[in-house]
Amino acid sequence: MLYPLTFKPIFKEILWGGTDIPPYKGLPPDARKIGESWELSHVEQNFSVVDNGSLKGKTIDELIRTYEAQLLGTKVFRRSGHTFPLLIKFIDARDNLSVQVHPNDELAGKRHNSLGKTEMWYVVKAAPDAILYSGFSQQMDAGEYVRRVENNTIMDVLKCYHVKPGDVFFLPAGRVHAIGAGCFIAEIQQTSNITYRIYDYNRKDSGGNERELHTEPAKDAIDYTLYPDYKTSYTPHENEAVELVKCNYFTTNLLKINETKLRDYSSLDSFVVYICMKGKALIKDDKNNELPVGRGQTVLIPADTKSITIETEQDSEFLETYISDKHPL
Repeated sequence: MLYPLTFKPIFKEILWGGTDIPPYKGLPPDARKIGESWELSHVEQNFSVVDNGSLKGKTIDELIRTYEAQLLGTKVFRRSGHTFPLLIKFIDARDNLSVQVHPNDELAGKRHNSLGKTEMWYVVKAAPDAILYSGFSQQMDAGEYVRRVENNTIMDVLKCYHVKPGDVFFLPAGRVHAIGAGCFIAEIQQTSNITYRIYDYNRKDSGGNERELHTEPAKDAIDYTLYPDYKTSYTPHENEAVELVKCNYFTTNLLKINETKLRDYSSLDSFVVYICMKGKALIKDDKNNELPVGRGQTVLIPADTKSITIETEQDSEFLETYISDKHPL
């Protein structure tokens, strides 16, 4: 019988990483530069491993091959097959990340036999001067983009945002973006590792070499549409699910709760991922399973779960993500 599942985090030591992820998750300090924690991953060579209950030690790959639609949902399994369609991460940037863009499904399939990457950011913490870049600040075309990369002025035409906790950015495939120093972010994305690096501040590695840029591949992947704003606006409400992002690849809601909350998934036909951003709670499902969760934990609720009850010990905050055109009650 399936039950709410937790997984061992996969820490990524990266040059620009910091030390905030382990303590945020309630784990012992780690002196390494942990830039990312892959909370739930089905990327090759990075399969998440169950960390609780009778299935402890099983990989997400083994679970999907054993339980299929029971875990994923009938429609999700029909579309994704034996692939978990989302990658869940925490990102701790002590330095600026490179400017990037991701191809859409069509281009990624043609070039890499892979899915594209649409994603979203939820800002967990931010230094006073922390910034993010999302989209262009003026009308661009492919030729102008290439010229600005070559003459080091590409940063002048990116939309810059000073960020604070709770800020949300939706990043459909094709949108140019970058995470700035001082940002601690929860990221929800398609299961894809295809990234085109556009600009890296002319940084050099220990051997004096600049990192490879993907100027030409990125040129065809970029969406040059100019939008007035790239930040997601929403109004949080206590004890109600507030929709942050709804797209073909996932729907993500914010739940800020200070009382017991029932979530009815009987008509959803999808797995549900909970990321605990704040507080402590007890998750109980309709099969009499119970799971205590705390800040920094990610939980996978199988698709055959009809409902869960969240009992809070204190003010708690969750990101709730699933793949469905319906909403829980």
